[in-house]
Amino acid sequence: MSAITGTKSSKPAADSSSDLAARLLDWYRQNRRSLPWRTTSDPYAVWVAEIMLQQTRVETVIPYYQRWMERFPTLQHLAQADEQQVLKAWEGLGYYSRARSLQRAARLIVEQHQGQIPSRMEALMRLPGIGRYTAAAIASIAFGQDEPALDGNLRRVVTRLFDISLPARSPEGEAQILAHLRAHLPPGQAGDFNQALMDLGATICTPRKPACGQCPLAEWCQARTLGVQEKRPVLIRRPPAPLITVTAAVIRREGRVLLTRRPANGLLGGLWEFPGGKQESGESLPECLRREIREELGVEIEVNAPLGVYRHAYTHFKVKLHAFSCTLLHGEPHPHQADDLAWAALDELNSFPMGKIDRQIAADLLKLDRSLFPTG
Repeated sequence: MSAITGTKSSKPAADSSSDLAARLLDWYRQNRRSLPWRTTSDPYAVWVAEIMLQQTRVETVIPYYQRWMERFPTLQHLAQADEQQVLKAWEGLGYYSRARSLQRAARLIVEQHQGQIPSRMEALMRLPGIGRYTAAAIASIAFGQDEPALDGNLRRVVTRLFDISLPARSPEGEAQILAHLRAHLPPGQAGDFNQALMDLGATICTPRKPACGQCPLAEWCQARTLGVQEKRPVLIRRPPAPLITVTAAVIRREGRVLLTRRPANGLLGGLWEFPGGKQESGESLPECLRREIREELGVEIEVNAPLGVYRHAYTHFKVKLHAFSCTLLHGEPHPHQADDLAWAALDELNSFPMGKIDRQIAADLLKLDRSLFPTG
């Protein structure tokens, strides 16, 4: 079978292309994963699932998806919901801008499309939070459009099938992958074709130690023939993520702790946190925390006992956060750099949507004896 490689390209023969797609679809009919979003053709359900699945494992997504669909069963329910409810339902999935974009898009669809999700990729990609992959997935799976949906699984499968030696996420490498997908995509069956490749990549053509002996497409796989399947796809190495040291204050007053809400735009926008911020060069941790609270809330604090050290990795950096019990010395806090603040009882903390680190702090506070905190 002729193929596109990293240095030259030619269109596969029609009969071979048809055979490959037929073999793949036959395998999919017998081996498809049972996933809750595959029990419906509702475009809204497909859309929610695809947004949740971005950079998140299927096993993690399933309970979130089920709870989400119970709470926001239609696009109209999502459009009308309070943003804090949306963020709370999303809590733990990360990438919170996706949840906010999902709701903004729902509201735009209600306002501009009479509540009907567009079926064409061009219109879908004009909505907040929908890029080419998500638009293609919705268009193919929900509306039967002949569009290849290029996710990580498809990249891996196709680069191995045709031994593409260009970096898979480079413009040139992606163009070759899409050319292969379009050449093999069976008209009218793009939804199943895309999902079949997703399942193949998730269960057989895995990143490490692919089960080539079980693969329905093994006879087409050029990387397997050459013995380089574990060297595909070719990845662009990223520099190590920088580590940022951060402090946070647990300020208690009359049995409540102080929370601030992050600005809507930016990392963890709209979520609640224990106030604090990034350590600057030459600062001790207590000095950093006193300065941050002065800048954020306009008050002075005494930094008392450390409560814990918390770590989390984001896409482009890592955080090491030091939390301290703190006493409010004088003044009334005001949210100078936050959208809002609240004094919350410990048993109310679960009702506030938070990022992973702040949720860990809240969980630890619930376990600690309240006598450990100064009364302030």
